Amino acid sequence: MRLIDSMMRIDVQSHIFPKEYIEVLEKNPHPPQVIRQGSEAIVTYGDVQTFRLQDEVYDPKRKLKDMDAADVDMALLSTNIPPPCMLSPELGNEGAHAINNAIVELVEQHPDRFAGLACLPWQNTDEAIVELDRVKELGFRGIMLYSHIGGEPVDSPQFEPVYTHAEFCEMPIVMHPTVPTWGEAIKDHWMIGMMGLQVDNSFALLRLILSGILERHPNLRVVMPHVGGILPYMSGRLDHQTEVLGRAREHITQPPSEYLRGIYLDTVSPSLQSLEYAFGFVGAENLLFGSDHPWVDMPRFVALIEKMSISSVDKAQVFGKNAQKLFKID
Repeated sequence: MRLIDSMMRIDVQSHIFPKEYIEVLEKNPHPPQVIRQGSEAIVTYGDVQTFRLQDEVYDPKRKLKDMDAADVDMALLSTNIPPPCMLSPELGNEGAHAINNAIVELVEQHPDRFAGLACLPWQNTDEAIVELDRVKELGFRGIMLYSHIGGEPVDSPQFEPVYTHAEFCEMPIVMHPTVPTWGEAIKDHWMIGMMGLQVDNSFALLRLILSGILERHPNLRVVMPHVGGILPYMSGRLDHQTEVLGRAREHITQPPSEYLRGIYLDTVSPSLQSLEYAFGFVGAENLLFGSDHPWVDMPRFVALIEKMSISSVDKAQVFGKNAQKLFKID
């Protein structure tokens, strides 16, 4: 295993899409669902968005090859979209189990290269807690939270027990966008992928802040992908709204920017300027290397961090040390 400055290089955003989960998506009675067109599997969100599932894109052998090409030692595996919390309640558990069991199998085959981030059936609160306990026992390093839960906001009261249990179990929450409930308004020109996903995920994190969830659960660790979406750049306006205009102060005791600076951001951005802004915003200890594989040229994202105008010690933290500490990776 290759080491950099005595630290591993760990990718905290790397995706798979198990065949077993595709079979669950085929049974979902409403979008998002998988439909077959000949030999192809198509994920559809009704008339809002569709995309093809290509087995070769998600092939673990390809992932390992690309990791080797970028000198990446370990990847934290998760499933991107659509997540099982978007499925009907009776399929949520089945979908989460399919994903998590597939990740377990890959981790067992490559324990030095892969670790797992689990999906939960968030729409079924009791079952989500049971699954959280199961994946904790199986060695998963964290759990996924998407920008809405079957259309319900992430700060809805029914989800509070899951946050409570995640904090108790010391399981970090890794956020990830999904197609917004308002996707119809921005479906033209591929604006969902260009901006909609990040904006919607930013609203989700803002809800965690303004609803007081992060206030009530101060030991809950949260990772926000894509250098924080739009929130770091809007933090001055957010603070002005709460601290000067006195809006949305009912559930928080600090300015929103203080909660934001306690969030971990990943480096999935093709912009050196954005990376350096994120580094300046959260500091050396709260920035994590991520690639969003398989949708990117992984060496390019590695090269951007290497170009950052920060010290070699700070680069070692970003590349691996921070992830080792947060996700308890030896």
